[in-house]
Parts: sequence; structure tokens; C-alpha cells
Amino acid sequence: MFGKILYPTDFSDVAEKALAYLKKLKDSGAREVVVLHVIDERGFDHLNRVMGDEKFEALKKYREEETQKLLSGVANELKEAGLKVKLRIENGIPVKEILRVEGEEDVSAVVIGSHGVSNLQELFLGSVSEKVIRRSIKPVFVIKR
Repeated sequence: MFGKILYPTDFSDVAEKALAYLKKLKDSGAREVVVLHVIDERGFDHLNRVMGDEKFEALKKYREEETQKLLSGVANELKEAGLKVKLRIENGIPVKEILRVEGEEDVSAVVIGSHGVSNLQELFLGSVSEKVIRRSIKPVFVIKR
């Protein structure tokens, strides 16, 4: 039924719970998971001005390397569960990138945590998961805390 699933992660505790749920979907016919992490670049221009180009580029490279390590750990867990895995790191606004990748990858469903790293901000601005639910054209499984 849900052969290919998009799993956007920010590596939060709720994203970890979503990962545990995702592994169980293998029994329901899931074969492949696209694991997505979006590096939110809003505010990066200001940071670049404050730090300078050289330090900023070093910080950006470090963040991408650390993200790759975390994604590799997620991929290993999913592979151990018997799922095929594709990793993607995108830069931009998380909601827009999640929805873009949803379409590009032609997934059957999205599995996402209900709250991410920035809980306080989400109280006032609305969460990424809520916006994905509203705008997604595919079924969205939201995993609560």
C-alpha cells in the first residue's frame, strides 16, 4: 500500500519516535524510505555577515558533515529493518523542501514527527508538520510525542 515513504527528520526526539514507527511499516508493504533533512537557511545571510566568509563556510561544511553522519545512522537502522534507503540533504525552507521532495520522489506517504527541535517557535508560528499536513497531496502520518 505505501511502498515508498518520505521521512523528513530534524533528529529530534519526536523524529526518533517516527523512525521507530516507520520501521514497523515494512510489515504493511513499505519497501523504500527517502530520508530527508532540510538545512534551514533562513538567517544564514546575517550569520555570514557576522562571521565572515571563511568561518561561515567552515561552519556550513561542519554542519553538512554532521548531518551526513546522523543520516547514515538513520539509514543503517532502516536497512537493518529490511528497507531500501535513499538519503537527501536539501537547503531551504523546510516545508517547501519537504513538499518539493514529496513530488520529486513520487512517494506513497509521509511519516513525520508532530513537533521538531524548535517547539517554542512552533507555538507561535505553526509547526512544520502542520503545514505539511495541510499542503501535502499524499497521506501524512504524524507521530506524536
